[in-house]
Amino acid sequence: MHPLLTSIQAALHLPPSELHEQGEGALPSAFAVSDLASASIGAAGQALAELLYHHTGRRPTVSVDRRLASFWFASSLRPQGWSPPALWDPIAGDYATCDGWIRLHTNAPHHRAVAEQVLGPASERSAMAARVASWKAHELEQAIVEHGGCAAQMRSWQQWQVHPQGQAVNSEPLVHWLPGHEPRKKSWSRSSERPLAGLKVLDLTRVLAGPVASRLLAGLGADVLRIDPPWWNEPAVEPEMTLGKRCARLDLHVLEDRALFESLLAQADLLLHGYRGDALDGLGYDSEQRQRLSPGLIEVSLNAYGWSGPWRNRRGFDSLVQMSCGIAEAGMAWKAAEQPTPLPVQALDHATGYLMAASALRALDPSWQQGGQARLSLARTARLLIDHSSQGQASTGLRPEGPEDQGLVQEQTAWGPAHRLQVPLNISGTPLQWDCPAGPLGAHRARWW
Repeated sequence: MHPLLTSIQAALHLPPSELHEQGEGALPSAFAVSDLASASIGAAGQALAELLYHHTGRRPTVSVDRRLASFWFASSLRPQGWSPPALWDPIAGDYATCDGWIRLHTNAPHHRAVAEQVLGPASERSAMAARVASWKAHELEQAIVEHGGCAAQMRSWQQWQVHPQGQAVNSEPLVHWLPGHEPRKKSWSRSSERPLAGLKVLDLTRVLAGPVASRLLAGLGADVLRIDPPWWNEPAVEPEMTLGKRCARLDLHVLEDRALFESLLAQADLLLHGYRGDALDGLGYDSEQRQRLSPGLIEVSLNAYGWSGPWRNRRGFDSLVQMSCGIAEAGMAWKAAEQPTPLPVQALDHATGYLMAASALRALDPSWQQGGQARLSLARTARLLIDHSSQGQASTGLRPEGPEDQGLVQEQTAWGPAHRLQVPLNISGTPLQWDCPAGPLGAHRARWW
């Protein structure tokens, strides 16, 4: 058994068991990205197997195709005759400073506005590069963060180990379980074929980890209702991440919308949220209030940089965490490159998403005694990957994708027809299948079915 899987099983309090793995090869990286893909997806399957065992007395077998798992860590959607928008804003990316490197994350318009407020307007990368070049990386990172933007200086693993936030992350468990109230006695399917049918999942997450979690839960039959504010859009990933979900908009600064949100929360069985640690508190929905509104609610949450330490409330994304914790610097050395070299996919997001789904499945287990709230972070998942990697993982590449890797069913998304790659996770007797195709944010009313 791979030690990476053993660590995940321990964090989820899963009984040690072998994971049947098919396929071979790995994504090219200084880190064991394909191992992480296979283990995190497989652990979610094993968590479901335990849930089914306690409901049916039968523990299904679980297998993962590591090659397909690696592909799903990039994308599962294969559009037919159309293309989604570009993933990155034109000025997002890595820039050389006078003493190192920094990454600017400008995909959201308000984050780009902050970068241009600090550095000056720029319509193309060359103009932005000229402005960044005169700054020290640490000082620019701090200036952008203090103005509400998103940036990360490139640090080495050694530098991260002595950084106060790196030390805080090192002290946190991979999955932090908090005591919760007795879960409510709700009836959902519990059948092997659609085990989560009837389960109400209120999804307050955005790109990418949380949506990965809710996509998997939707594939098991859960009624997933995603809520976004009126101004939020993520067009590049909506076709990938809204599969199986209904998506609505509410403004929690408006009294009518708050009342509707509270009625939805009161009926929810599971809440997924990816707000910064203090964000829901600031809206008047701290942990105690959420439990008052919805007694016995199960909660699974994530943030970027961990739940303790000076950066616990800092905005962050996968690509920024890779810069902060030494992954991009290690990749640069491994590849003998002249600039930061991130992972070949946003593996911290995807792995954390599957670990969130696994945590939810564990908390739904009738034999579960570890608490009804789980907290995860991208930075702690990064530590998991670094701890279980050795330099030079790309000894054998993955066999290229072929038409046979795509499912036969054509998905009629809101943007056009598409195929999905075959699902990498196989749970005997429980097919992963989604009840509705991908659609845009805000396309549905904010109500339960």
